[in-house]
Order: sequence, then C-alpha cells, then structure tokens
Amino acid sequence: MNIETIRRAIAGGKAVLGIELGSTRIKAVLIGEDHAPIASGNYDWENRLENGIWTYSLDDVWTGLQSCYRALAGDVRARYGVELKTVGAIGISAMMHGYMAFDAEGRLLSPFRTWRNTMTAAAARELTELFSFNIPQRWSVAHLAQCIRSGEEHVARIDYLTTLSGYVHWKLTGERVLGVGEASGMFPIDSRTNDYDAAMLGRFDERFAAGQPWKLRDILPRVLTAGDPAGTLTEAGAKLLDPSGQLRAGIPLCPPEGDAGTGMTATNSVAPRTGNVSAGTSVFAMVVLEKPLARVHEEIDMVATPAGRPVAMVHCNNCTSDLNAWVGLFGEFARLAGIELSAGELFGLLYRHALEGDADCGGLMAYNYDSGEHITGFEAGRPLFVRTPESAMTLANFMRTHLYSALSVLKIGLDILLDGEGVRIDRMYGHGGLFKTKGVGQRVLAAAIDAPVSVMETAGEGGAWGVALLAAYMLQREAGESLEDYLASRVFDGKAGEEMLPDAADVAGFRAFIERYRAGLPIERAAVESL
Repeated sequence: MNIETIRRAIAGGKAVLGIELGSTRIKAVLIGEDHAPIASGNYDWENRLENGIWTYSLDDVWTGLQSCYRALAGDVRARYGVELKTVGAIGISAMMHGYMAFDAEGRLLSPFRTWRNTMTAAAARELTELFSFNIPQRWSVAHLAQCIRSGEEHVARIDYLTTLSGYVHWKLTGERVLGVGEASGMFPIDSRTNDYDAAMLGRFDERFAAGQPWKLRDILPRVLTAGDPAGTLTEAGAKLLDPSGQLRAGIPLCPPEGDAGTGMTATNSVAPRTGNVSAGTSVFAMVVLEKPLARVHEEIDMVATPAGRPVAMVHCNNCTSDLNAWVGLFGEFARLAGIELSAGELFGLLYRHALEGDADCGGLMAYNYDSGEHITGFEAGRPLFVRTPESAMTLANFMRTHLYSALSVLKIGLDILLDGEGVRIDRMYGHGGLFKTKGVGQRVLAAAIDAPVSVMETAGEGGAWGVALLAAYMLQREAGESLEDYLASRVFDGKAGEEMLPDAADVAGFRAFIERYRAGLPIERAAVESL
C-alpha cells in the first residue's frame, strides 16, 4: 500500500488496532486493509516482586497503555500527517493466566498475580486429581483454589474473576468476556461446546465453593470464539485509552485473547499439525492436535486456539531475562570502552558470535531461572552460570550456553509431547524477541527440537499484530469463513516464512548439553536453598 492509500484508510477508519500487554513491553500495532503493519507504538514496563508476589499495579497498566497508544498516534501523525481518531476494530491481548479478582464495585481485591507466580502447587495438584485434567500453577482456577485453601478473606467478596486482557477489555467496553483461547488458561474448556467444562465446574463448586456466596461460573467471564462481536468502545473507555480525547467511542472490539492465541494467529498456526514457539521473557510452544493426548501430563497444558481447537502447550516461566541481563553487562563494558552500540547492534553482535562456539557449548552450563519452573520441579529460581576448570571458557561458548539455556526447559517438555505421545507437526514457527536476530534463535530452536523451523518477516511484531488480525477477522469475515481459511487465504496467502533445517552437529551438541543440564539440576536446587 502506498502512503496516500494508507492515509485514506486511517482517515476513513478502516485501519485495525491491536494492543498486547507483554511481560516487558506493551505494544500497539495498526494494520492496513492488506493486514500489513502501518504504524506502531511501544512502552517498556517490568513486573515487581512485592511481598512474594510477582505483580503489576493497575496504575502500571493504564500508564503503560496510555503511553503506548500515545506513541502509536504520534507514529501515525509523523508518518502520514493525520490524526488517529477512529479505527475499524480493536483487539486487546495480554500475557495469559494469573489472578485478578474484583468486588461488586469493581475494586481489585488482591494484588494482580501474574503467570510468573508459583505459589499454588498444592491447589494445582488437588485440582488435577479432581478433574483428571492437568491444572498448571499459573491458571486462574489454581490461584482461586489456593486462596480458598489459605483462607484469604477477600474470596467471599469476589464478584468477577478475570485475566489481564479480560480486565482491560472490561474497562474499555463494559463487557465481561474472554476469547476461548484465553479462557482455556483460566479453567478447562469443553471443545465440543467451546465453553467451560460443565462437569468440572460442578466438581469445583462441591469441593471448593461450598459456603461461598457465588458459583464459579457466575464470577468467570463469558466465553466467545474468534469472529464473535465482543462489545464496543465506550466513552469512558475511549478516554481511558486516549486521555487527549481524540479517540472516538463506538469502535467494535473482538474477544480479548492471551498471548498464546495471538502468537498462533500471528504465525498461521491455528490448524491441526501446526505449531509455534513464542520466545521472550517466558517461552511456550503451542501444537494444534489432531486427537486428544493418550494420558494426562503435568508438564503439558491443554488449551485452545482462538477458534476453539484443542492445543497442547509447553509453557516455561523463564527464557530471555537472564540472557538479556548478560547482554546488558556486555553493553555496559562497551560503553566503558567508549563504544556506543544500539540494543539491536549489541544483541546481533553477541548472538551471531554464539554460532561460532562449540556445538555442545564447550562444557559450560547455565540455568536461567529468575523464577520457578514447574516442568523441572522448581518453585523458585536463582540465575546461575557454572563451569569446570576444563570447560572451554570463550565468549562464543558463553553466549551459546545462554541461548541453549533459554530453550532447555522447553525442549524437556516438548520431548514428552513429540517422543512420548507421538504428536506430529508439519510446520513449526518461531516468533518473539529471541528470533529478531536473523538465523540465530531459529537455528538454536531447530537444534533443540530436531525439526525445521520457519520464521516470518512479521516475527518481531508478535501478539499485537496477531490480535489485530483477530479484530480484522471479526470485522471482515464472510459467513462460514473459518479463522484457518481467513488467515491462509487473506493474510498469509501461501507465505510460509524462511525455513531452516536442523544442523546435525547442532542437534548432537544440544543433546549433549541437555544431558549435562539434567544432571546439573541439583546445582540449581542447592542455589535456591542456599541463596
């Protein structure tokens, strides 16, 4: 699209807006009528550990959203010389899971507990046994059950329980709804009805909610699927997002989705036997299934695509945070030496150099656990780098070690799915910050899973672009047109991305690394217990 065409689309309210609240960045992406990004805005933020809880305040949420939207509007003004006053549709996405409980007056009853918290082990185990269905610690129902078990006084006053994307959508539209993909991280979904599993709701109420003034279904968001209308931007919502008053009310919104669902959408991975890996602060793999798994695995979560198809998910709490900290340290050294490098230059330089290291990292080892990891059995973490006197301590090996470490827990989980269950994947896509340096994260992931990995040009746009596509689908789909068909024919149209085959030496090197990684887990355990 040329500049004049884009300008007319924006002025005519035909562009579509997607906003995603990620773990370290809030991003807004505006797309044109051809679904390509035409403007963007960003805001960096970070969670805090307060009283043992990983959290963001509600002020953090709205400061970040308003700053992000203001940056987007400024980008539109600078590029196209028009004011952003309306759009065709809006989609809201955010990091999945967590716990946001509100009373009847809309007051937050307890600090927002993000996906990163690992304090619900007892409740998660009890729910898994009760449902014969794996309930991870980070799921909303696990947090609720743990609050009940712990006797937290606010539980009786809960009027609404939702996630971060559901909260933002509620405040913008007044609608208490969630997309089915996001809802599947709150409570198990029955894929036949695309709604919460009724039998499991009954079991929860019997075991946990006896004596409470509410039933679980009554406090959960209503479940919608991709394409369903999910309300419109209210006057109050418009002012919340854009305090300048330029943004008009009345814009339709699609169902709010989690970052897993928007990642699937952004990589055209919503059909059976497709999968994607989203790698940023956390890392997760999503594989759309042909049939149910043979048995329950505590390491594998069962969730859904935005259209309701069953998905096996391997979720790891930690990915790039420790890696980013080391890159920041090298950036500090560069500045001390009088060398000014942008973040992109610094990451690119170090990531590419990592590929020159030994395939098995020369005996170096790292554990990137800023927080706990349920797949390896840790409720807390300590970032750790370790080597023996005989290890080949080079910069290339050091950086390669931290890249391997970022994907090691993911590999352990995927091995259960691919080897243990025999799940087949025709296409695996990578997206997120780890894949921004061309050919590096992609090569490491291909080595980890011993399978081809594709990365699209839009990999860095991530979930904000994905939820914009979901909003466009709601706005433009024809009767009976599935999400899979819409993405395949109208958005990607045969674009498969740039594929990289696994290198045999890299595969063997990663296998050797993961054997040492597993053997060294007691070192991480000792660090958690001693530091």
